[in-house]
Amino acid sequence: MKTLQAGYISMGRQGKATARFSLLVLLIMLAVLYGCSKLTTENYEKIKMGMDYGEVAGILGKSDSCSEALFACIWGNEQKNITVNFVGDKAILFTSKNIR
Repeated sequence: MKTLQAGYISMGRQGKATARFSLLVLLIMLAVLYGCSKLTTENYEKIKMGMDYGEVAGILGKSDSCSEALFACIWGNEQKNITVNFVGDKAILFTSKNIR
């Protein structure tokens, strides 16, 4: 903390460089996380009728929610998702919304 001017603290050159580096690291991490989504058309096309939950989870990861009443599991959220309906632990119907 070098000087206090007009309600903010001046960081100096080293502090600004550290802040820029931290922002860059954060942006790279977000890009990697966004790019690593398993909700892709490629993965959706791997899902086949008759697969059990374990096989589907092997492709998409752990589901975000499952409804025992409807025997359906959802990967993703309301805006972007893959939904798989199971009967007797076998996939019978699957849909997608806004995946690429």
